Amino acid sequence: MKGLLLKDFYMALKYCRVFLFVSVFCIVMSFLDSDNLFLAFYSCMLCGMIPVSLLSYDERSRWLQYSETMPYSRAQIVSAKYLIGLIAQTTVLLVISAGFAVRLISAGTFDLGVFITVILLTLIISLISASFPLPFIFKFGVEKGRIAYYIIVGIASAGSVISSNLLTAGVPQNINLNAILAAVCIIGIGLYALSWYLSIVFYKKREL
Repeated sequence: MKGLLLKDFYMALKYCRVFLFVSVFCIVMSFLDSDNLFLAFYSCMLCGMIPVSLLSYDERSRWLQYSETMPYSRAQIVSAKYLIGLIAQTTVLLVISAGFAVRLISAGTFDLGVFITVILLTLIISLISASFPLPFIFKFGVEKGRIAYYIIVGIASAGSVISSNLLTAGVPQNINLNAILAAVCIIGIGLYALSWYLSIVFYKKREL
């Protein structure tokens, strides 16, 4: 398993550097524009899509067929992709958290509740956006599964814009934000776990 993670890590460093540059740009721009949280959401969501790009390179090089000769189970191959996605998302989320906290503190408007809400929403949106395309890709391959990828990216982008606008405009007093956030958090984590499980099931049955 460690070998699979290292292989994907080195591939991400070589082939997915553009994700890093775009994420850094989005994070910087989101800090400069305090009323626009979409770019912060997008940077984390973008890193959650790194496993899709890695799978594309794996298929192109026919590494998936070659991996059948190695002492790795298909469940481990799937898990490596999900773990590398989580690592990328967590890394970007930590950078966003630090920058967002510094910006709020320097402006004298730091509120722990708002801070936690923004960070959790960023994590949830990125988890949900990564949850849907991966099972399709592991079942049908990258080319056929790419349609689901584009649809989910569009939906997640729209969701992040709506969340950003709601947070900027303020939440009505009659809405229990904590309850909604907790429910969405559970749903996001549950969808990611279900996606992980389905990807393993689909990939085990797939003919390479």
